[in-house]
Amino acid sequence: MTGPANGAAIVGLAEFPARRRADAPVMSDLEAISALAALALEDAQLPLSDLDGLLVTGIRESAQFAPATVAEYLGISLRFAETVDLGGAAAAGMIWRAAQAVSAGICRAALCVIPGTFPAPAPNQAGRFGASSYLPGSPQAEFDIPYGHVGQNALYAMFAQRYRHFHGYDPRAMARLVVHQRRNACANPDAIFFGKPIEEEDVLNSPMIARPLRLLEIVMPVWGGAAVIVASDEIAATSPHRPVRVAGFGERVSHKSPHQIADMLSPPIKVAAAEAFARAGIAPADVDCAQIYDCYTIAVLLVLEGAGFCRPGAGMAFLRERDFRFDGDFPLNTNGGQLGFGQARAAGGMTHVVEAVRQLAGRAQERQTPGCDIAFVTGNGGIMSAQVALVLAGA
Repeated sequence: MTGPANGAAIVGLAEFPARRRADAPVMSDLEAISALAALALEDAQLPLSDLDGLLVTGIRESAQFAPATVAEYLGISLRFAETVDLGGAAAAGMIWRAAQAVSAGICRAALCVIPGTFPAPAPNQAGRFGASSYLPGSPQAEFDIPYGHVGQNALYAMFAQRYRHFHGYDPRAMARLVVHQRRNACANPDAIFFGKPIEEEDVLNSPMIARPLRLLEIVMPVWGGAAVIVASDEIAATSPHRPVRVAGFGERVSHKSPHQIADMLSPPIKVAAAEAFARAGIAPADVDCAQIYDCYTIAVLLVLEGAGFCRPGAGMAFLRERDFRFDGDFPLNTNGGQLGFGQARAAGGMTHVVEAVRQLAGRAQERQTPGCDIAFVTGNGGIMSAQVALVLAGA
């Protein structure tokens, strides 16, 4: 990996409002990508012909050759094309790859796009078991599924139980995090929980799903999708909005099954975040807002500790003491995060990127964090398996 991409910036964005299944439009992934591309280009005030880079994932219509399929559908020719297969870390992974490609002169404007449409996976897909693969010979088929280790709820609960064993566990501190993110969602009309504030008791009284994780600590699946355009300095100079640069990045993939992680309390984000901050030449204390992948409350806690916002074992105290609302002393997941906005499949990770860009460009409207110049963004794929950290800065 090289250093920061000084010759590239995020200049356009697009995001569908989160929708429940009953309210969701009927749309294929290719149709969703086309609509998102059009919205992002309009936001950046660029013609379709300027796109010569594409990073994509999650295309149900094409198990292979996804970039070629999308390029053909959009009617464009690409100089740089890539499928990023990192699950919830794919979005953050796309951003630094696109920025490096643009900075190196490989392409001038790259679309990073992830659809998040329904319907659910067909019966012959891995989703039926909640595992990445049930095919014979895969580690999940051999060692996870036969023992009931399927889906994500129970496996993330294992991380929470491990944390409880070593550091103790405060359910009310976790509930406070959910409450603050829901307050942020209440300032975001596109969030699935817009206008629906909750209190700590609501979280603590919600059903136990996988001990110690309760229903309101677990992400809400929604329909959606999001995209951004990463372009050259020449194009960024004409942007109608404040460009956003990738000041630092880091990526680590350490395992697939949580049974193979070396230390549940030291996930890959620890190294990824350290690299991102080093490349940006800043410390965690310099961050103005954080958009942390929040499929579960325990995932946020482990990233806060791993990235150095608080020391290991001090996460519960951090959750009790800081104000995570968009106008608080530690603005976190200012659009509501996935716990408040919703998770549209892998596009849930792009939600964090889009919100960081909005904050840095001063475009977050009611939920704008004052004086926001540096944002920390993370992606998380699998069960704390593939993790990416970005430091984004307003140009």
